[in-house]
Amino acid sequence: MSLIELRKLATSSAMEVERVCTFFNFLQQLVVIESVKPQLLEMPIQPLIAYVTDGFNLLFERDGMFLRSMVADSCQPLLINRARTLQALSSVLLIAHGVSHAQDTVELTASSSSSNAVKVVVRNVKSYVDAMNEEASLSMVLADANIRSQRGSFSWTLQPFSVQIQFDEAF
Repeated sequence: MSLIELRKLATSSAMEVERVCTFFNFLQQLVVIESVKPQLLEMPIQPLIAYVTDGFNLLFERDGMFLRSMVADSCQPLLINRARTLQALSSVLLIAHGVSHAQDTVELTASSSSSNAVKVVVRNVKSYVDAMNEEASLSMVLADANIRSQRGSFSWTLQPFSVQIQFDEAF
């Protein structure tokens, strides 16, 4: 191949190589989640919600969106892994941002349920999505795996966009 042909080939395949690398990275993360048991510690959910919200406020503000967090005072400490919980919440907030539009409000709430559990919800009641792109779908799978690795539950819907995470309270 000539140098010009080689450059054309490299340019045309760059996007596909990037997609393969992204997919491989997701697979690596999934293997780690599934093979390494997380160390679970008793901790309140309030500081984690505050931390992740503070980290995303600028992104939402930059795009004319609102991120509102509310944590009920009645939330009891949970037995969770801080890093995995933050990773899952961050992934979900990035997806929520991606499916939202200017002037939308994404809510991040935490409340105690009647079954000695704490439910964390991320939602945008104005966002109705038919389907997510491949990267968002893989991010949702990783968030699900991170939560389930901590004996939590994870569910989501696209119409309207809503993610529900539930952890049992620590005793």
